[in-house]
Amino acid sequence: MNLRQVFVSVLLFGVAGLLLFMYLQAWIEEQHTESGKKLQQETINQDFTLQPLGMPRKAAWRRSAPVGLSNHEMAVSSSRHWQGRADPFGVVAASSGNRVPEQQRTSESPLSWFRGVYLPPALHPLNKTFVKGGEWQDIDSAQEKRRAFLQDFCRKYNSRKKLQTHLVHLVSRIYVEDRHKVLYCEVPKAGCSNWKRVLMVLSGLAASANNISHDDVHYGKHLRKLDSYDLKGIYTRLNMYTKFIFVRDPMERLVSAFRDKFEHPNSYYHPVFGKAIIKKYRHNADEEALKTGSGVKFKEFIQYLLDSHRPVGMDIHWEQVSKLCYPCLINYDFIGKFETLEEDANYFLQLVGAPANLKFPKFKDRHSSDERTSTEVVRQYLKELSKEERQLTYDFYYLDYLMFNYTSPLV
Repeated sequence: MNLRQVFVSVLLFGVAGLLLFMYLQAWIEEQHTESGKKLQQETINQDFTLQPLGMPRKAAWRRSAPVGLSNHEMAVSSSRHWQGRADPFGVVAASSGNRVPEQQRTSESPLSWFRGVYLPPALHPLNKTFVKGGEWQDIDSAQEKRRAFLQDFCRKYNSRKKLQTHLVHLVSRIYVEDRHKVLYCEVPKAGCSNWKRVLMVLSGLAASANNISHDDVHYGKHLRKLDSYDLKGIYTRLNMYTKFIFVRDPMERLVSAFRDKFEHPNSYYHPVFGKAIIKKYRHNADEEALKTGSGVKFKEFIQYLLDSHRPVGMDIHWEQVSKLCYPCLINYDFIGKFETLEEDANYFLQLVGAPANLKFPKFKDRHSSDERTSTEVVRQYLKELSKEERQLTYDFYYLDYLMFNYTSPLV
């Protein structure tokens, strides 16, 4: 065999090997694609149930669809906003005529949907193993009443709804502390800064809550959120961890947010929200106000809040709790209130077995010289509004008032 024949043979052998490699690669990719589609379809079609803490998987709470109600009927789309009295699930109930096409649903990522769930799940007792002493009896009694009240409200509202919403959006405000197995849904202006400090101490990131700055709390990204985990991690924590939320009288929370963001220098809220609000709602605004966005009046802020065509979107500091934490979708084990913040917080820390020397911080996070936003302070701000504006503002937070049994203001 001469040199030319050897060269041709090697070349033919190389071409054959290349073709074989390409064929095998295409076959492997085809198998992987088919497997992925099958897994995705199984994941999308499965029912997800939240089981109470300590309950075996087989005993997990599960209900079938009510007779006469299709699987897609009353589907809920979390991408919409209802301009009116807020929906308790933070989403809008759509009729069966607005069903999601089958092709669209099967092409979505398995992480995209939280579906097939009838809520609220069964209420389970708090684990009080770590609670020491009898001084917590009154707080414990108040806690049980809050949980039962919210559970009853959600059951009545949700008697015939099958829910469908984006899972990642559902848990996007929830912070995770794995060492003590707690999930905290952040409600701004209801003690959230100090709660994040406490979570950092519980997780071992800091020795004391008193030494953690405001910027470290809010911009340090030391704490993980539940939506950063994979599907299994989210499900496991929702089922097994103690979920808690702290709320506040809606009107006090609203006024507190306004005072914090618009009555003090702020490099974000003034140029982003202030300029847009002044431009749309202030007649004959001067050039300085339009340029800086400073000096927004409470009445202008309320006009923005109630406008169905806001010039700039909503913000978590004045968003309804029903749209931040979904209290009728996520069965919170502990409901604290800002009005009894210190007592509720320290009782909760006992419940989860926190170190005995860890107490909830008493200090005010920012603007410590300002008077706290009390009922009397709120009354002064509401005087700037017309009777109709006061009523519409109450309507905006209507479900937050109902869910957490707050007394409606005199409008």
